[in-house]
This record gives sequence, C-alpha cells and structure tokens, in this order.
Amino acid sequence: LIRDIHRTYLLAGADAVETNTFGGSTLTLAEFDLQDRTVEINRIAAQLAQEAIDSLPKDGRSRFVVGSIGPGTRLPSLGHIAYRPLEDGFTLQAQGLIEGGAHALLVETCQDPLQIKAAVNGCRNAFKTTGKILPIMVQVTIETTGTMLVGTDIAAATTIIDALGVQVLGMNCATGPKEMAEHLRHISQNWRGLISILP
Repeated sequence: LIRDIHRTYLLAGADAVETNTFGGSTLTLAEFDLQDRTVEINRIAAQLAQEAIDSLPKDGRSRFVVGSIGPGTRLPSLGHIAYRPLEDGFTLQAQGLIEGGAHALLVETCQDPLQIKAAVNGCRNAFKTTGKILPIMVQVTIETTGTMLVGTDIAAATTIIDALGVQVLGMNCATGPKEMAEHLRHISQNWRGLISILP
C-alpha cells in the first residue's frame, strides 16, 4: 500500500517522496511496543520508497527518497523528556533510513529548538555509524501565534538552525500558505542555504 502511494506521487510528477516514518523514532515507536524494531522499520520504509522509484520507466529524470523524521510526541523544552534519550532515538531512526537508501533526511514539523538539535545530532551520529553522509533538511512549524509551539519565533529558529550547519531550512504544516508568507519572507532574506516549503 505504501509503495503504491509513493508511486502515485511519482507518476503525478513528484521528483521526491517522503518515507512513511514521521512517527518512526524509537520513543514514538515505544508507545506501540515497537522500539526494538526502529532501525528495521525505518530501513524498510526507505526501501519501499526506492522500490516505487525503481518501478517507473527510465526517463532520465533523477528521483529521490527523503527520510522523514517527525518531532515525536514529547518535547524537551517542555520537560516531557531528557535530551539524551531523544537524540539516541533519532540516531536509530536516521540509521535505518540511511541503511534503506534515503538520499536526504528531513527533520520536519519542528516545534522545539532542543528537539531540532537532538534530531540533527542524531542524524550526524548515524552518519558515523553507517559511514554515509546525507543532506539534512529542517522544516519548522509556526503556529497562528506567530511562534513555534514553545514560543520560538522564526528569527530565533533561523539563527539556531544556522548554528547547526544544516543545508536546507523551510516550513511545513500548521497554518497554510497565506499565513506562512511573512515567516517565509524572513527565511528568504536571512537564510544563506536552500529553502524548502510544504504548505
């Protein structure tokens, strides 16, 4: 089913598909007693996306698997979880996505700067484990209040993410294209890397 969904996006013209791993970190999977299968689940998810790409007729176009890493259900800045176990969980998730053949890692729907740091550092830990280095993309979510869930505005988020050495910054979810415009304007004027948007 998931492979077919990826294939439908590709047939519609997409150049990249996200893995079905938004909730694939160890801590989120632990809520379903699946924490011991973190690497396996993420590996298979990336493989399914690649299989969808491989099933298409060869037309000279490059298509990519983007490994999705969601925020999880607990935020460190709100005291829901300590930093270290969060980073460790993201490390295993990223490892599985890399082993499955992901071309880039997308830390998405970010609501907490500490969660971003844990995810980015988890990706880098996985680079050491696997011996492969992939681009890291970060997308923040700005609420109707004008800030991330924990109160961080786009200017602070941009500065924090820049310090992490991430290649791509963007936004997703929450308020929609019209409400994203002012925040996107700030990113476009203050971010030196690439920008990604999922309105």
